[in-house]
Amino acid sequence: MTVDYVHGYSAHETRRLGDQADTLAALLHEGTAYPAGSRVLEAGCGVGAQTVHLLDSSPGARLVAVDRSADSLTAARARVAARHPGAAVEWHRADLHALPFGDGEFDHVFVCFVLEHLPDPLRTLTLLRRVLRPGGTLTVIEGDHGSAFFHPDSPYARAAIDHQARLQADVGGDAYTGRRLSPLLAGAGYADITVTPCPVYADRTRPGLVEGFTRRTFIAAIESVGASAVAAGLSTAADFARGIADLRRTAGPDGTFHYTFFKARATVPG
Repeated sequence: MTVDYVHGYSAHETRRLGDQADTLAALLHEGTAYPAGSRVLEAGCGVGAQTVHLLDSSPGARLVAVDRSADSLTAARARVAARHPGAAVEWHRADLHALPFGDGEFDHVFVCFVLEHLPDPLRTLTLLRRVLRPGGTLTVIEGDHGSAFFHPDSPYARAAIDHQARLQADVGGDAYTGRRLSPLLAGAGYADITVTPCPVYADRTRPGLVEGFTRRTFIAAIESVGASAVAAGLSTAADFARGIADLRRTAGPDGTFHYTFFKARATVPG
């Protein structure tokens, strides 16, 4: 499985992923705690931004983290060592379409912000079902760029968001994956599917979200593709810069920003 990550693998992107995970931990990880002794697979752990929060909420679980990028795994190990010294995480470099595990080897699988970057998320979910035992659970979290709205509104800002989604689609991803979770899980053969919207709303009364999410997570993600958008002929440099400037206004004293993530939980039929 060949996947291009639209935001790249820079140190800036590593920081952005960490900021996103830390800012949204209470929202996205609420209700996700795995029993002591259970074997949990984090599929697509990346730089470990979510791994540390899985360890926070499930300290007794036996966590196995998998990613295809050696550099990302190195960053993940360092992040876990800094936040959870001595944590016994089992690390594997592997493709999600060729996992080195037996059938039914895991009690739970956790997937966060991964499916949106894959050209065939249905196949990926089907293959993950193989490594889950009957009755085991899958938790999937994805965003949806169609849920982004803000004040002051701006056609330039909306165009910049659309350009990021277009570039993601050009490399096989889908920035609107959140709305598809229920049919994807059903198509992959899971049961007991529930999908919960997790909205984020930021204004001047919520400075932590303004800084951690609006500025350092969402705007940073859109800004990261500016050069690519211009090179692809989707925008001029001036128009994209205006879009980013207008997005920054939504993080100002009179601005507001809204985005919704979707958290799905499903089981493998017994």
